[in-house]
Amino acid sequence: MVIKIGMGQDMHRLVSGRRFLLGGIEIPAERGEEGHSDGDVLAHAVIDALLGAAALGDIGGLFPPSEPVWKDADSMSLLRSAFGMVKQAGWRLVNLDCVVGCESPRLLPFREDIRKSLAAALEVPAEAVFVKGKTAEGLGPVGKGRAVEALAVCLLERGVSPVMRKEVKHETEI
Repeated sequence: MVIKIGMGQDMHRLVSGRRFLLGGIEIPAERGEEGHSDGDVLAHAVIDALLGAAALGDIGGLFPPSEPVWKDADSMSLLRSAFGMVKQAGWRLVNLDCVVGCESPRLLPFREDIRKSLAAALEVPAEAVFVKGKTAEGLGPVGKGRAVEALAVCLLERGVSPVMRKEVKHETEI
């Protein structure tokens, strides 16, 4: 069996007139994430974690903001598409751990809905996904309430094929 860890990070400005989305869940807030797509910072960080672990690229390469087709795109659809690539490459998600940094709104009342939404998109039980909310204690753009940031770490696994056994043996001999 082969396991790989992936990490993703994203940050978006908070602006008036936009929805505040985390993991596909709309959270009541005065301002939302600015972005070419719908701006779901958590979905974006998870996409990068998954793609990175599977060595399949990153969100900017897969869904470039320079492409009009991705304007106002549903980030959860992008997540399902990226995860489809990960599965196609033979990987299975073991777990996902996320941290969202924002001063407001408080995320705790929405945590279970966010976990369930991400788990459904990633075809795992909600127990395999966790999301924590943190403040930045007034520091930087997050702490001053001008931005929201998300970090995601995932663990992927896949069985070892005969071809991969040779690769793994070669890597361990080095």
